[in-house]
Amino acid sequence: MATVAPARARSALTLALLLGGLSAVGPLSLDMYLPGLPELGRDLGASASATQLSLTACLAGLALGQLVAGPISDRVGRRAPVLAGAALFAAASLACVFAPTIGVLVALRFLQGFGGAAGIVIGRAVVRDLYSGDAAAKLFSSLMLVGGVAPILAPVLGAQVLAFTTWQGVFAVLTVVGVALLLAAALLLPESLTPGPRADADLRGLLRDRRFAALALCSGLMMAAMFAYIAGSPFVLQTIHGLSEQAYSLVFAANGLGILAASFASRRLVGRVRPAQLLAAGVAMGAAGAVLLLGAVLADAPVGVVLCALFLVVASIGLVSPNATALALADHPRTAGAASALLGTSQFLLGAAAAPLVGLAGERDALPMALTIVTCVALAAICTIVARRA
Repeated sequence: MATVAPARARSALTLALLLGGLSAVGPLSLDMYLPGLPELGRDLGASASATQLSLTACLAGLALGQLVAGPISDRVGRRAPVLAGAALFAAASLACVFAPTIGVLVALRFLQGFGGAAGIVIGRAVVRDLYSGDAAAKLFSSLMLVGGVAPILAPVLGAQVLAFTTWQGVFAVLTVVGVALLLAAALLLPESLTPGPRADADLRGLLRDRRFAALALCSGLMMAAMFAYIAGSPFVLQTIHGLSEQAYSLVFAANGLGILAASFASRRLVGRVRPAQLLAAGVAMGAAGAVLLLGAVLADAPVGVVLCALFLVVASIGLVSPNATALALADHPRTAGAASALLGTSQFLLGAAAAPLVGLAGERDALPMALTIVTCVALAAICTIVARRA
């Protein structure tokens, strides 16, 4: 249900495309350079764990940037922080092209994530400004459909870029993406926060809300499981199982299609099935994949079994993310920016914590990745139960 005058809003399709593009900054920043991660480490003389810190730094920037941009947008409006963040993202991406050492790259990746976070967190707040209830859940699912294209295209595009140039070329492409998003936001993003008294961020109050906190942790833990997959899969699938960069990118794309399919199913089912039930179904799907993955690693099963397990884990995000977000933001219309910030921060901080764990045993051991994913999904299931009882 719209809560602002029609003259103030763009069409639902335009809004979904724009906000989906802004939300895609995270997957693009994280996934596009994955096929070149082993080459990047060799080029900069870094270990697998040190190389994965470039992923962790971007995750940390995406997390902390949301915690800053979300509350600011509750006070000054949505447009200005989005434009500033897109500009920083583009500048940091360009600087990454010229990074001489892994330490410099890690620092620049943090700034890249920090800038890109504004579009992600404020995109969710814009949806809450304009819609509520089932309509909000449907639009969040639409954003997942649009944003879900990024995980599919990012590693494929990255692999094609790497076929003609080095990993620096990937960051040059991200610079172009950042500039394009900046121009699109400047031209198309409406100011969705209605005039009137602006709310102060009450992050502690939100965290004291047991239902909100449980939903935020559930969403964050499921995303942490996916980030463990993102960090570990290049080494598990390419180094252990021998997939080429191009084959790995196609596997990654197939898992992204799983997110799209689950998001589409969620959008169609909202209104007939309660968001809480769709959330529970998504967590159950992820749990099934996590258990299958652990069993496959322990039994040294063929790569096909590993791929099926990872597909279930990743696809479950398409059910979990939109419904957890809609449920968590439903009771906080005046502090949607701060609430969205905590949701995003939980996702990326937990992801940043999970990512380096998968490389602790080196490039040729998949068990740390499997154990990390199982632990995250199990804790997410507990949070789902707590949220339902709150």
